[in-house]
Amino acid sequence: MAFLVGGANSAAADTGYDIDNSLRFNDDDSPDLGITLGTPSTANVFTFSFWFKLGDWEESKVPFSAGTDSNNFDQIVLQNDGTIIYHQKSGGSNTSYIQPSALYRDPSAWYHLVVGVDTTQSTDTNRIKMYVNGSQISSFDTETYCDQNEAAEFNTAVSHTVGTQAKGDTHADYMDGYLADFYFIDGTQYAASDFGETDEDSGIWKPKEAKDDLTFGDNGFFLEFKGTGASQDSSGIGADTSGEDNHLAVTNLAATDQTTDTPTNNFATMNPLDAGSEATLSEGNCKYTGGTTVGQSQLQMCGGTFGVSNGKWYFEVKRISNNAFVGIYAADHGAVNIGYTNAFQSGWNGYSHGIYTSDGNARNGNADTAYGSAIDDDDIIGVALDLDNGAIYYSDNGTFMDSGDPTSGASKTGAASNFTTTVETWILGFISDGSSGGASVYEFNFGNPPFTISSGNADANGYGNFEYAVPSGYYAPCTKNLAKYGG
Repeated sequence: MAFLVGGANSAAADTGYDIDNSLRFNDDDSPDLGITLGTPSTANVFTFSFWFKLGDWEESKVPFSAGTDSNNFDQIVLQNDGTIIYHQKSGGSNTSYIQPSALYRDPSAWYHLVVGVDTTQSTDTNRIKMYVNGSQISSFDTETYCDQNEAAEFNTAVSHTVGTQAKGDTHADYMDGYLADFYFIDGTQYAASDFGETDEDSGIWKPKEAKDDLTFGDNGFFLEFKGTGASQDSSGIGADTSGEDNHLAVTNLAATDQTTDTPTNNFATMNPLDAGSEATLSEGNCKYTGGTTVGQSQLQMCGGTFGVSNGKWYFEVKRISNNAFVGIYAADHGAVNIGYTNAFQSGWNGYSHGIYTSDGNARNGNADTAYGSAIDDDDIIGVALDLDNGAIYYSDNGTFMDSGDPTSGASKTGAASNFTTTVETWILGFISDGSSGGASVYEFNFGNPPFTISSGNADANGYGNFEYAVPSGYYAPCTKNLAKYGG
């Protein structure tokens, strides 16, 4: 089970500077932002800095690249084994190939990557410097540096793409996950400390407001993902807010891909490390697609990334097709293996609602109780968890079932389950595939929906974007709320 880790993932750090938006990339959509840059201010000297959160961890992905063709390109690669590679290729030969030894593969975490390049440096190790979460990388599996004054594809008048590998007009290895606060600097080799800082109290690496302290150069740009438009201008998703007006063209990205899941307020998602063998996650780990050969006797599972011990929490799940159970489960689940089969056995600590077209029920462990009514495709199920009073409630398209009232507190009127257990931590987000012969497809909204919202409702703190009103006193599962209400 992967939980939140230190380093830009906890609101315990007073960020001082908040990143408002990120951009969600779904590799199946072939998404990217692109621009052909002009003549650089200073050739062969540049820096890029961005935050990333992983989606599909089984495929390698390229968050940033530049190139002319398959023999001449530069790229940063997030490998499917958790390694990071900086790669320059010229005339068909590798001129630089830098691969740190450390692994970065927690799908619940935001990571900060900085690469500063100055090929004019006489010492080879000074020509390319890499930093992750503020620390300069000094241990490498592979460490090949370009010759002094070696020409790069980055920061030249060629195609540059954010979210895919650029080899002229040929794109591949699309990004899957989230990017935030994306800087490209022409003419200066900056360090990580120019973009972030260590919080004095917590020791957590955090972003800082850096734009006004940087020299971007003619080719520089800064992507804050504030826009939602598809045009290559100041209102588009790829708008450059550095002042250089190097706006990027938008391909296969939409307004729903702009999210508030950021390094300064990290939201829950589903966990690809706890997905069933036939299940797949997409849309930034917010869309679940089950297998087609398993049946009721072999239920495929997937859990979420956030654990809570107290407080009141709300999230939504949209049924796209076929049956499933959705809800929560205990982090300490004994011999039961989330992500595998047959979790619903004696002693299973989990609460879920059966999403069926024929009837409704609530499940406590492996026992069902009639609750609610039939659920149709495109219905949105609300899950309201009250750990202060020991109850869970479910709604269908905004109406809580069986006259339930999540605001009723200790009376727990209409609760699907009242529970008093020794469980210390509950995982928000759980699905068990309940179909055979067809894939169960469900979309999870922990506050950043992978689907279009027609109304738009935040919690009382202004966090999250939900289709239906968040019950009074309940909150979206994000680190700012978690630090305040439910650690």
